[in-house]
Amino acid sequence: MTNGAATDDVIVTSSGRILSTLNWLRAGVLGANDGVVSTAAIIFGVAGASASHASIMLAGIAAVAAGALSMAAGEYVSVSTQRDLEIA
Repeated sequence: MTNGAATDDVIVTSSGRILSTLNWLRAGVLGANDGVVSTAAIIFGVAGASASHASIMLAGIAAVAAGALSMAAGEYVSVSTQRDLEIA
């Protein structure tokens, strides 16, 4: 019976690693999709306003920087909250 319990522990640990990897992958894919769509929308909006090339580039760079900082802050809060819940 202890052999079965040891096998169950190994399976749970392996599943936990797989789920952790899948969550990381899911967050990366959704974050990249969000970043591409929002940045493209800002660039198209600025370009549609008949702005100069420099203005379009500046808007695109600002959108990428703002999106990256926003996603990083959101992920930090999410991970911190999850860690606090697991400790409690």
